[in-house]
Amino acid sequence: MFNKFILICVSALPVFSAGCSSFSPYKMEIRQGNYITPEMRQKIKVGMSRQQVTGVLGSPLVTDVFHANRWDYIYRFEEKSRLVEQQRLTIYFAGEFVTRIEDGQAADSPTAAGQAAESKAAGSGNGTAK
Repeated sequence: MFNKFILICVSALPVFSAGCSSFSPYKMEIRQGNYITPEMRQKIKVGMSRQQVTGVLGSPLVTDVFHANRWDYIYRFEEKSRLVEQQRLTIYFAGEFVTRIEDGQAADSPTAAGQAAESKAAGSGNGTAK
């Protein structure tokens, strides 16, 4: 009788201790949207057609019926419920051609910082203030 009681207690111990453990449930990586590399960003230029943009970047994540001349490429990467990376690229069209590109890269990223330095250097080299 006493042996059965010990056996039940020993077999129940892992079940009850599992609730008190410090282990957390598995949280998977979540990647959503269109990942756009710096090389892809550099290929997009004002004057390109919609077909050319789709060829370089793929289909946009968001196309709005009310703003048909705007394509949004959005990317989010979450790991263990923590945002690791976020990108946003918005392309505006007039008819079939690109008129404006808004790059929502963070100002502290190496690519954005390098582009800002290049534009300042170009602006100071020709004598015009920007």
